[in-house]
Amino acid sequence: MGREEQIEEREVLDSIFPDEITATLILTVAYPESYPDVAPSLDITFPQNSPRMPQLSLPEDKPHLLSSIDETITESMGQAMVFTLISALKESAELLINERLNAMQAVKDKEAAKAEEVENAKFHGEAVTKESFLAWRAGFRIEMEREDEERKRVEDEGKSRKARIEEGKMSGRELWERGLVGKVEEEEEGEEDALKGVEGLKVGD
Repeated sequence: MGREEQIEEREVLDSIFPDEITATLILTVAYPESYPDVAPSLDITFPQNSPRMPQLSLPEDKPHLLSSIDETITESMGQAMVFTLISALKESAELLINERLNAMQAVKDKEAAKAEEVENAKFHGEAVTKESFLAWRAGFRIEMEREDEERKRVEDEGKSRKARIEEGKMSGRELWERGLVGKVEEEEEGEEDALKGVEGLKVGD
């Protein structure tokens, strides 16, 4: 292909991709004299002062993007191929960007789902599983048994004290604890004082 044909191909490309060639990425094509029997030399750059896309990094992604069109170059040998290469490169770049956007969205969705799960847990409480229910039931039964034993012990002690009181067999400690010992002594002392008073009385004629 002569110089004129190369210029003509470039003009056709400019008419098909008036903005896309320079809007986001620039594919620099160097035509060798034997083109299209020999592959052109290619390079990818960002336009000057263009906004950078966080999903695309040329220092890291350039080798991948260029290698992604190797097969297209091989298949297009012997014919004008720059249009085909631009289309293939555009598709490869869009695929790479979409994959990264989807990955970022997946992370956001996962974080949102986790936050929603935590928020819902505040209203629904802990989910009941078979294992957690069995553990709760075992603990509940143990607690009920302890309460029954304590209730029975208190009832038995009450019955025993009532029986001893009725039989007049309360121990000295129990009498003291109930304040009955002091009362008995006071009553006995009161009776003795009354008797002394009576003895000191004289009946006059």
